[in-house]
Amino acid sequence: MAGNSTRPGQPVTARALALLSAFDVAHPRLTLSEMAQRAGLPLATAHRLAAELAAWRALDRDDEGGYRIGLRLWEVGLLAPVSSRLRETALPFLQELYESSRENVHLAVRDGFDALYVEKLSGHRSVPIVSRIGTRLPLHPTGVGKALLAHADPALVRAYCERPLPRFTRYTIAERGRLLRELELTRERGHAQTNEEMSLGSCSVAVPILQADGTPVAALGLVVHSTRAELPKLVPPLRAAATGIARRLAETGGDAFRPVERQT
Repeated sequence: MAGNSTRPGQPVTARALALLSAFDVAHPRLTLSEMAQRAGLPLATAHRLAAELAAWRALDRDDEGGYRIGLRLWEVGLLAPVSSRLRETALPFLQELYESSRENVHLAVRDGFDALYVEKLSGHRSVPIVSRIGTRLPLHPTGVGKALLAHADPALVRAYCERPLPRFTRYTIAERGRLLRELELTRERGHAQTNEEMSLGSCSVAVPILQADGTPVAALGLVVHSTRAELPKLVPPLRAAATGIARRLAETGGDAFRPVERQT
């Protein structure tokens, strides 16, 4: 079914999803006009869809007229395997890593060309960083992203490296040849490292969580302050945790956690 839209013939479902997709980490609250503009929808269409989504509790409307993602959508999202089985299986290992390091601990999966952060533990001592649960970041400047990309299918690696690679700091590896060499080194040594590539003042180390066939299910990483970074010492506990998570996933049907092949 189609209706009034800036894209004629666009189904109602696609327009509703476009409206929900207007929200992201940088835009957790939007007015109706902001939602319409970011979704590319007429204001009247956005108003009608927002009312329907709010009635289902996919959106919440505050007293000032702004909208946020609703709890009903969060409840549904928790049913996804990456949100339930993977996080539940990995969480005890993440907690042990945090207790031993007091640093930022990340669990991420690959979704297309992004690292999607599905769990994070941190404390007062941890270096401030941009990532949080639900954040998407490019693969090449992050530890977990490099760990995932290094063990991805070669065709995907080539496709990723042929795209423009954004530079986030002056240390970001954004040249195709350098990145390919870095990914080869990551595969050889079994872990990824970054040095202020995503944010100045922070370094990271990460390892893949692999299935029996070598396919990465997820990646596990630690982000520390550059001034106290001793990355080689962090690798053994990360590897032990990744091995434990992979073993638990295999015991409970880990084949459900194959990475998404969408390339966007």
